[in-house]
Parts: sequence; structure tokens; C-alpha cells
Amino acid sequence: MASLTLKNIKKVYPNNEKKKKNKKVEPEKKTNLLVTDEGVVAVQEFNLDIADKEFIVLVGPSGCGKSTTLRMIAGLEEITSGDLMIDDRRVNDVAPKDRDIAMVFQSYALYPHMTVYENMAYPLKLKKIDKKTIDDTVREAAEILGITEYLDRKPKALSGGQRQRVAIGRAIVRSPKVLLMDEPLSNLDAKLRNQMRAEIIKLRKRINTTFIYVTHDQTEAMTLGDRIVIMKDGVIQQVGTPQEVFDHPANLFVAGFIGMPRMNLFKGELIKVNEKYAVKLGKVVVELSEEKQERLAKKNVQPQPVTLGVRPEHLSLAGDKDQMIYGTVDVSEMMGSEIHYHATAEDQEVIIIVPTIGTKGRISMGQAIGFTFQGSVAHVFDIETGNNLEF
Repeated sequence: MASLTLKNIKKVYPNNEKKKKNKKVEPEKKTNLLVTDEGVVAVQEFNLDIADKEFIVLVGPSGCGKSTTLRMIAGLEEITSGDLMIDDRRVNDVAPKDRDIAMVFQSYALYPHMTVYENMAYPLKLKKIDKKTIDDTVREAAEILGITEYLDRKPKALSGGQRQRVAIGRAIVRSPKVLLMDEPLSNLDAKLRNQMRAEIIKLRKRINTTFIYVTHDQTEAMTLGDRIVIMKDGVIQQVGTPQEVFDHPANLFVAGFIGMPRMNLFKGELIKVNEKYAVKLGKVVVELSEEKQERLAKKNVQPQPVTLGVRPEHLSLAGDKDQMIYGTVDVSEMMGSEIHYHATAEDQEVIIIVPTIGTKGRISMGQAIGFTFQGSVAHVFDIETGNNLEF
């Protein structure tokens, strides 16, 4: 059990090439990461307070710096600058073994010549704990994870999901203050990932520790995290609860990354009608909700061209015909409880999700489709910066 504070954390991988004398390297963008005269900046200005027993998920595309951040917390990567505090103790220069942190890797990292029992007992043996305590601790962890029957087997005789349980068991027997998990489910198939997500949720309720979890899978992030930290190119884009980042994305990157299918984005206008903010898409004008009115007014946002965002599930086929945007269906996907319509409207692709219950018939490929949306679900983003104009 521990609280953590990451203050202005930065990680720079030095340039391998020798610097030319008297020649300064100007900052540039290369492979999406900032490159300066110091080197490649993998993580920059990372600030985060993590509460005791909180489950934090770092999420983002490959190469965004999330695993590097996790490894700095573990002590496996040196922190270039900034402060890492665990329970108000600065641990930048503390050895990994002295941080009271356990880590679960993507590759399981089990000893192939040891049984499951021996793998789980190994970290306790290194601490010279007595055999009775080791046996009780290992069997308790095995019971929690449902792997008691596999204690005498070796890793090669286990499935991927079972091996991951063993790796988690080896970590939790130490009762660490912080449990780090680096994409632990990425090697599993879809069905096993779903099962293991549920197991991790159950595990979280049974052990008193702080979790920091890294993934590129937004479904894992949304289902597991108390809060999620969305990263891009080594920079935090937004921190919030899963519902907050879904309902109020800070910018276009978050809007596109969170949500499946991704948010629809249109070239629209933010206008004022009778002193009220509204969005205009084609000939259709939709007044924004009171909540959005207040936020935009507080920031004194002026009418302007915007990128208008509406999630596929928030588009509706019902409404006033004069207030509908019309397009043509390109693809119709039956998904059981939903139909996903891929259409072309306003010169771009649009995805519309419609529940099958209560829907009269199915619109076929090539047919016309009309849709509308409410002002409470419209998001307006600055065309140049991509930032949400409400925040």
C-alpha cells in the first residue's frame, strides 16, 4: 500500500552520434518523439499523483512512453530529471529491490526449470523467509488466483492464461506496496483477455496494494482503471476517470483514441443563435446543452469554424426530417444487438450505431440514410490546436 507522486519526470535517451563542436542541435520531430541536443525525449513533463490503493492505467499507442514511465517507477530505467516519490520518500536513486515494488511482465518471465510452486516461492526464499510462512503465502496466493491444482507443474505444461496467473502470483506473494503490470494480457487471445480482465478486477478487491497498469488496449483501460492516463509522444494528453475521458475528451487525439468505433469528426461551425451557442453542420443547426453553454461562455469562446465530434452511438435515425444530415450507406454490419452503418455524408465517412431492438428494418447498401444528434453529445475542437474548446 503506497501513494506515489511523479513530479516533472523526464526521460532522455542520449544521442549516440558525437556532437559536432560549436553546433547546436535544434529541437525537431522525429518518429513522433522530440529530438534535442540532449537526445531523444521519450517522456517529458510527466506529473501525476497516485493515491494509496488506486488503480491507475497508462494507455496510448506504441512508442508513447507508457512502458518507459513504468520502468522508471520500477527503477529499471534511470530518471533523467524530476522526482519520483513513494510515500513521501524520494526514490530516484533507490535500487529496484529496495523500492518494495513488484512487476508483472508481458512475457511472463517464469523460470522454465522450476515448478509453479517454486516460481512463486522464489522471491520469498531470496528474503530468507521461513518455509512455513512461504508455504502458507504461496498457497493463499494460488487459491486467490485459482491455480492451486497447477502448483506441481512446470510453465511449459500451462496455457498462456495460467502462466500469466503464475506471474501475477509470484508478484503478489511479496505483498508489495505497488504492483506494476506491463501489458500483461497482450499475448493472450481475445477470450482469455476477457477472462483475465475479470480476474484482475477480482484480485484488486482481495489484495491491498496500489496498481499501475500499462496497456495499448482502450478496453482494458476503460474497464480496469479508477483513472486512466492517456499518453502520446511522451506527453500526458488527459488524466481522468474512464467516464470523464469518454464524455469530455480534452483534444482530438483523446477523442479518437477513446471509444470504439472512434468518434465521428466533421468540418462544422460554432455559431450563436439568440445569444446561445449552437453548432452548424451543412444546413443543420443544433443548439448545445446548458452545460456546454456555460463552459464556452466562461471561456468567452467566439463563433468560429470547428472540428465537430459526435460518437457513433450518439447519432440517431429518428428526429425532425428538416434537422437531419443525409448520406448514403456504404456498408451495413449486423453486430447482434446493434447495426453499424458506415455511410458517406458531408463528403466524409460516418459511422452510425443503431440498436436492433425497436429498429424497423435495415437500410441496405446504396440507400439513403438520415441522422441527427442532440446538443449534449456534440464536441467542438479548435481546428488548429485540436483542443476541446470547452476546457
